[in-house]
Amino acid sequence: MEKHETVRQVVTCRVCERDDWQDVVSFGPVPLANQFLPQADSYDERFYPLGVRSCRSCRLMSLTHVVDPKILFRDYLYVTPDSEMITRHMRYVVDVCRERFEMPHDGLVVEFGSNTGRQLMAFRDTGMRTVGVDPARNLAAVAMADGIETVPEFFSAEAAASIKADHGPARLVLGRHVFAHADDIAEIAAGARELLSPQGVLAIEVPYALDLLEKTSFDTIYHEHLSYLTVGTLVTFFERHGLRVVDVERLAVHGGSILVFVGHADGPWPVRPIVDELLETEQRAGMHLDATYEGFARNVAEIQAELPALLRGLVAQGKRIAGYGAPAKGNTILNVCGIGLDELEFCIDTTDLKQGKVLPGTHVPVHPPEYAKEHAPDFYLLLAWNYAEEIIGKESAFRDAGGRFILPIPEPVIL
Repeated sequence: MEKHETVRQVVTCRVCERDDWQDVVSFGPVPLANQFLPQADSYDERFYPLGVRSCRSCRLMSLTHVVDPKILFRDYLYVTPDSEMITRHMRYVVDVCRERFEMPHDGLVVEFGSNTGRQLMAFRDTGMRTVGVDPARNLAAVAMADGIETVPEFFSAEAAASIKADHGPARLVLGRHVFAHADDIAEIAAGARELLSPQGVLAIEVPYALDLLEKTSFDTIYHEHLSYLTVGTLVTFFERHGLRVVDVERLAVHGGSILVFVGHADGPWPVRPIVDELLETEQRAGMHLDATYEGFARNVAEIQAELPALLRGLVAQGKRIAGYGAPAKGNTILNVCGIGLDELEFCIDTTDLKQGKVLPGTHVPVHPPEYAKEHAPDFYLLLAWNYAEEIIGKESAFRDAGGRFILPIPEPVIL
């Protein structure tokens, strides 16, 4: 990306370098999903093209345009959620990595996109040495204050070489829900090859494109998420870069994800049967067929019509609606469905950095959960729908008072 560019169109596939694309969905100009705004009388914000296409060669699903990552990530508002489900998941990641790949007690773990360091803290608690890499300087400072050494840069071969010189080779390089944020994923592969010991493993957790299509979870489409990946696509990519997918774990977290383990092409770890099993699952699901992506586009269009109609019908009946959670994915739902202040009075969110601000594009105000005790709505739209079970379980007082929840995905429904 040239220095003067803030956005550019994707021409060739970042996995296979071909240019045979199937256009899937286009949402037009949309604001950045994590660019929350201070409350003001008027707003001046940038909108960028948002759409998805599928590579007919390797079936990477990619955004049609890439926004300069410095705009997206240098000052970042997404903080790893303080959720029981996420805490359990992070501990599970530690256990799987250490036990399945025989990592020594004092082995080195390097996490790129390490955020405030919570995942690394879970590794540190087992005795492993840790280093984080994250370009968000505000979040790197938080991690450093909590004792997690963090390099405030993008992960690269250069950064990997520097870490290796200071700390030695890594037994684990980890990237949870950040690999799909990167345009130059070849640089991540190069960094992993540089940093990993011969027995080392690269583990990346990404949203699973199969779940995206099956659940019509189009809300995961926003400018930070450049790639939507299958096991087949990742096998193709890593083979091109001297690495090998050796194991995969399919997960429910974040609406459906995969944790993919990658070793050196000549490394000691055998390829587990689950890899071929998921390749067959993707084949049976038609992930290689244009028709599958055409069906996804039709399902998205149905939600775009049905969800605002449902909300406007409730408002016409005098009902009050608020958003539960202010995640980036929720901003995709609101902006591409044309939902705003006419439908939602406010959102509640536990993230301090978001409270007191307004959502990008829609300008719906964000308040702490305590605000809702004095201004309880009749309905909550579950913008953080992937935490629906946990949210509904802890909001018993709201439900006992007659409050209801609206689930937007995979189809709009009142719970």
